[in-house]
Amino acid sequence: MQGARLRYPPGSLVVLTGLPGAGKTTLLRRLYGLRGTESLPVTVGAVTVIDTFQAKRHWYGRLGWLPRPLRRGVIFVTHLSRIRAALARGHAVVAHNRGCGPYVLRGFAWLARGQRASLHLLLLDAPPEVALAGQRARGRVVAPATFARHRRNWDGLVGRVKSGDPAPAAGAYVVDRAGADLLREIVFDAGDLRDAQSTGR
Repeated sequence: MQGARLRYPPGSLVVLTGLPGAGKTTLLRRLYGLRGTESLPVTVGAVTVIDTFQAKRHWYGRLGWLPRPLRRGVIFVTHLSRIRAALARGHAVVAHNRGCGPYVLRGFAWLARGQRASLHLLLLDAPPEVALAGQRARGRVVAPATFARHRRNWDGLVGRVKSGDPAPAAGAYVVDRAGADLLREIVFDAGDLRDAQSTGR
């Protein structure tokens, strides 16, 4: 990260991920002025910002007749379809996603390739105890078994990225909470793209 700025190629898909409670939504609100009440993606210039909670709010109160796993499926498909639509319009996309399992990431890579875009990962690395405190502060605490699964996926992903393997993404960048606080801008242009191609801290 140079000068508190990250750079990516135009039209890229940047997936912001991390443990639940790590501060991903807080970062998006600060960078893009989100209020936290949106049910639709927010477009700022040529960048569309898509938070998973936007899809959840869109369907709030309308899927109660479905079993919980199917409700989650509908919400996630809505999230993906919004990302695809924004990429198809030629927009760069910054998308929040809580899950970071291998199949989820391969799905994002497939989605990006289908729109001739490149996938990049922005990994917000917060210690588990900090993430748990973030969950308690927002009043949404993830079940212990679910959090343990997230931790396993997260530890594996961060380990691979730090060893120089961002696959299935074209690039990945790990930032801790202090680094996230210093980040002021995510830029999509054809200039110096060293930040977009970097891996590790």
